[in-house]
Amino acid sequence: MTSSTNAPEEIIAKTKVWLEKAVIGLNLCPFAKAVHVKNQIRYVVSAATTPEALLADLIVELETLAECSAEKIETTLLIHPDTLTDFLDYNDFLDVADATVEDMDLGGVLQVASFHPQYQFDGTAADDIDNYTNRSPYPTLHLLREESIEKAVAAYPQTDTIFEKNIETLRSLGHDGWARLFAAE
Repeated sequence: MTSSTNAPEEIIAKTKVWLEKAVIGLNLCPFAKAVHVKNQIRYVVSAATTPEALLADLIVELETLAECSAEKIETTLLIHPDTLTDFLDYNDFLDVADATVEDMDLGGVLQVASFHPQYQFDGTAADDIDNYTNRSPYPTLHLLREESIEKAVAAYPQTDTIFEKNIETLRSLGHDGWARLFAAE
């Protein structure tokens, strides 16, 4: 059990709502719907309260994903509500996560993407709507298979325009529209 005010089941439920309403609903990631519908996303809530404990959980999840077939687990969301809640600390940890992938000889096999409630792209203001493309309810490390990314990119025309399209979508939606997405939650 985490020391977060929510139980792991509630944390996962809130993450799934975000995935369904924002990531899939706004089509921020055109590849998310298929793995969601096929139940190929592994949701793990870390009880870690220190970066060291989170690193241990990350290693376990990287091993699990690497050893499991893509048909069973395509991707993992490692949600860590009680550590790295400050975005700058989280952002620094991403270097540790990437180095761990390499140290485990999983470079070119797996990669780590990032989501955080305070996500902020370089050169943006903290409240800039552009940052919401990577804002999740809790700090989350997204573990992805490189092979799956390559297949998705090959099948999806103009992947290089996804980021720009997402920014346009969020700017059209605005902060009020983003809030309305989750108003019932």
